[in-house]
Amino acid sequence: MNIKDFEEKTAAVKEIYDGRVVKLRVEDIILPDGKPAKRELIKHPGGAGMVAVDEDMNVLTVRQYRIAARSMMLEIPAGKLEYGEDPKFCAERELVEETGYKAGRVVPLGSYYATPGYCEEVLHLYLGTDLTWQGQKLDEGEFLNVEKYPLDYLYKMVMDNKINDAKTAIAILKAKAILG
Repeated sequence: MNIKDFEEKTAAVKEIYDGRVVKLRVEDIILPDGKPAKRELIKHPGGAGMVAVDEDMNVLTVRQYRIAARSMMLEIPAGKLEYGEDPKFCAERELVEETGYKAGRVVPLGSYYATPGYCEEVLHLYLGTDLTWQGQKLDEGEFLNVEKYPLDYLYKMVMDNKINDAKTAIAILKAKAILG
């Protein structure tokens, strides 16, 4: 299969919205069969998160209200990248800000598109171990609870569809595969 056989080519771009976090544009594209179509795309700087596992195989998580889901979500510590920011630095920063812990060892778990059908957001995930307390530094307007759970328990929650956050599910599955 050749990418050229499936690639959509951009003919024109119209910027619709330029927000603090996201930008929205509509692209007129040419499909592989030569027909025109439109694509609505969201530009987002991406994010980074860390599944932080202590010496007893417990994972630091945060529980916070997410307006898009209209619910409290259990997640790994994570945050939005600044444009041009190193994802590993972002994940390390967010871990300290949200939980108060710093990881002495950080292992990349991969990068994943959140919703590639319409959004350019890429999530960069890391495994952090050798945790030391530094002190929590929540951002202004950030409200969350830090909760600690055994890795095996969170793995079961993922497998039972009780963790709805995709980045958290991926990070837990990868951590379980690496750490056992």
